[in-house]
Amino acid sequence: MKKYILFSLFLISGILSAQIATPQASPVSKVDQTVGLTQISVEYHRPSAKGRAVYGELVPYGKNWRTGANDNTTVTFSQDVIINGKSLSKGTYALFTTPKADSWDIIFYKDTDNWGLPEEWMDDKVALKTSAKPESLNRLVETFTISFNNVTTDAANLELSWEKTLVSVKIEVPTQKTVLKSIEDVMNGPSAKDYYASAQYYYQSNTDLNKAFLWMNQAISLSGEKVPFWYYRLKSLIQFKLGDKKGAIDTAKLSLAGATAEKNEDYIKQNKDSIELWSK
Repeated sequence: MKKYILFSLFLISGILSAQIATPQASPVSKVDQTVGLTQISVEYHRPSAKGRAVYGELVPYGKNWRTGANDNTTVTFSQDVIINGKSLSKGTYALFTTPKADSWDIIFYKDTDNWGLPEEWMDDKVALKTSAKPESLNRLVETFTISFNNVTTDAANLELSWEKTLVSVKIEVPTQKTVLKSIEDVMNGPSAKDYYASAQYYYQSNTDLNKAFLWMNQAISLSGEKVPFWYYRLKSLIQFKLGDKKGAIDTAKLSLAGATAEKNEDYIKQNKDSIELWSK
């Protein structure tokens, strides 16, 4: 009897601890869109009308709305963008709106971890606020939808549609500026950082130390008057591996001087230890 009771308790406990899976009333959705060279991602929850009047009733006019359901609707930009003529830095923002019969406020908010609206609205966390005129649709959109339309290499429209209302804002991206900079960088040849990174890889992989040495000289030459002390550090290590102890010590002293000026204790110690070891 005792064993039967224990077994029954174990069975009941297992049943109670089991999780029952049910579908969300407002399922989550994610939209990714490439506009030129900019990645834009939207993550949101999609409520349905279910026979209810939406704007002006379910979603009141004149009050901030979470623009979806559940936790924050978020929009992520991989580069700085321009929205309705206003600049917005790259990053992730919560998307809030204030629906009105003749005009909507569209708000990109810096805090994104709220369930719905923030408990305390803070104006200094509004990264950008713009307005848009709602349009009437001749069809019913049952489920709240965020999408992109009129996508070109330089812009796209972010569209919010539900029931028989569509709201659209124009997002412009810096495609031409990015492409021109890329072309200019390539045409100007490798930078000091490019030479340093290449030399570092060759040194670490023991591929071609002579080429790594030449690249470090190029990196130092392109650095101008203030050469980073870690550039000299890598050059000294390459010189030592090539068997040039005297050159390695002289370069390590340059790195030590720079590290000392910048108060970088790690590089100070590394250079002192190397100078002492290579001087033997």
